[in-house]
Amino acid sequence: MAKPITKIEEPVFTEKEQQNQALEKVLQDLTQNTEGIKETIKFLQELHESGILGAINNLVEAKEDLAKIAVEQMLRPPVTNALNNAMAAAGALTEIDPEMIKRIMNGMAKGIQKSEEELRLNKKIGVFDLVKLMRDTDINRALTFSLYLLQGVGEGLKDPSQENN
Repeated sequence: MAKPITKIEEPVFTEKEQQNQALEKVLQDLTQNTEGIKETIKFLQELHESGILGAINNLVEAKEDLAKIAVEQMLRPPVTNALNNAMAAAGALTEIDPEMIKRIMNGMAKGIQKSEEELRLNKKIGVFDLVKLMRDTDINRALTFSLYLLQGVGEGLKDPSQENN
């Protein structure tokens, strides 16, 4: 009776045999994907001829310098001020009712249209016209809104060290 197989030995390939197998695999992949490879070569050639490929290579080679420049630019005071201002504005906007912002923006759009129309007429407003306009409910509403807006801005501008004023 034959001895049972208890150990299976895997074949050990030399480095040359491993390279030949890898080369065979690459050749097999090439033959299966000829159209895609031709298109890729054509694409790379177009990038090379237009100079884009060289620029990309230079960018990749200079990645550390580019990162350093980008960080330096981001740390400039104007950039940090802009980021801080954007964050403060975003924070303030989160506290305001979106419906109110929508109404204000619609009102501003209508106001700009009305202003353009009146500017085209090029007529002057006298004192009596101002008094008459003050009685208009829309103008009164806008003035009331503006005055209380200014009051709120003034409260927000108070210096905390001068609270008694």
